[in-house]
Amino acid sequence: MTATQEHVVLLSDDGRPIGTARKSDVHHEHTPLHLAFSCYVLDDAGRLLVTRRAWSKTTWPGAWTNTCCGHPAPGEDVEDAVRRRLRQELGLEVSDLRAVLPDFRYRAVMDDGVVENEVCPVYVAHCADPGSLAPDPDEVAEHEWVHWARFRDDAMSGLREVSPWCRLQLDALPPVL
Repeated sequence: MTATQEHVVLLSDDGRPIGTARKSDVHHEHTPLHLAFSCYVLDDAGRLLVTRRAWSKTTWPGAWTNTCCGHPAPGEDVEDAVRRRLRQELGLEVSDLRAVLPDFRYRAVMDDGVVENEVCPVYVAHCADPGSLAPDPDEVAEHEWVHWARFRDDAMSGLREVSPWCRLQLDALPPVL
């Protein structure tokens, strides 16, 4: 499904659903608050799959970030949406999916004025088969498996530039997942 077909859930300031809109219509200078999610996927060795956003993305193209981000469709359970996007973007099946920052919310503005404005619960999941990874080039420009502590330290110290939501999430997440 393309961004022109995909719909997102619009939210009131207190986080209640108040409607829907096409995804292609909500990311601009006056982005309304909407529902999203972020997920961090770890393998058996404790490595985190980090991705670089495709250069064609509307928001933060080419930015390194957590494993996967997305938007639940209207009426879709958030955990189901996380699993759907992991399959679509990366070809991954995961287990042990759990919310670690269920109330995470942020607003970030790009240099060109485009805004992200999301209630974005953060999840962690496990992937037993990293060999099944098959990134969609329309979503992911690059990927890397890196140990959690190294990624967190590099991002927090500025050695690795990451998306603004990833930086805020790393600040709120525990040192060990």
